[in-house]
Amino acid sequence: MSDRRLQVFHTVARLLSFTKAADVLHMTQPAVTFQIRQLEDQFDTRLFDRAHNRVSLTEAGRRVFEYSENIFEQYTEMENAIREITGNISGTLVIGASTTVAEYMLPALLGDFKQQNPEVKMRLQVSNTDGIVSMVENNTIDLGVVEGPVNNKHLQVEVCRKDQLVAIVSPNHDLCKRKKVSLEDVMNYPFVCREEGSGTREVISGSLKAAGLDRQAVSNTLELGSPEAVKGAVEAGMGVSILSSVSVAKEVKLGTLVAVPLSPKITRNFSFVRQRHKFRAPAMEELLAFARSYCKAA
Repeated sequence: MSDRRLQVFHTVARLLSFTKAADVLHMTQPAVTFQIRQLEDQFDTRLFDRAHNRVSLTEAGRRVFEYSENIFEQYTEMENAIREITGNISGTLVIGASTTVAEYMLPALLGDFKQQNPEVKMRLQVSNTDGIVSMVENNTIDLGVVEGPVNNKHLQVEVCRKDQLVAIVSPNHDLCKRKKVSLEDVMNYPFVCREEGSGTREVISGSLKAAGLDRQAVSNTLELGSPEAVKGAVEAGMGVSILSSVSVAKEVKLGTLVAVPLSPKITRNFSFVRQRHKFRAPAMEELLAFARSYCKAA
């Protein structure tokens, strides 16, 4: 039996969705369906019930899912046991990061780690904070690094560093000469923001609520899917925004954007997120230790 078939089955069984499993596995939905059908042919029984646009496990499917959980856990422990005997820090780590972290924090960190640990292969998945947390929950990545709050008590969350948000405006904007601005000041202008599910969006929404401001009352809001898109819109004079100070450092230095401190300050955490009880490979332990030291020095 192909490991790939079991991996595909395990992902569909966790998500109870062929479409979501295809996204997570970077496969087409027909390819996922084909793998499941091959596995069902192997066992000569249906593993999923598909009725009324809903997917559920059959009794046989539940039994296969239980065994697949044990198989993958044993396989990981076997690999790690051999690595401990040989003393090699190697293997493949799948890291997930929210957009701001992936674009402005991780490249240098992972580059330095790779220089010291050339035998470790790394793959990076990028999504917004909600997407990364979902990947950790479904065990499709080994470690998530996110910029927003994580409310799942079953996951282990470890703060790695603080991040400060600032208001950003074009160099000819009314607010560009101010030494500091309030949220109320910012919301008097057309606002450019990240999409729902973004950690930055969540922090801003929470700060607006704490300040007694109605987020829904903000007019002329433009929603965009990445920090780069938000910065481009602000540079073009389409409005103002609030972003991580880390993400706008280059533009501020070049003079294409002006960063204005917020009063009161708005800070948020960059955090590591992982399964609480998942067996951790030596390569993961090495990466976490390296990342902790890196964040303290930043």
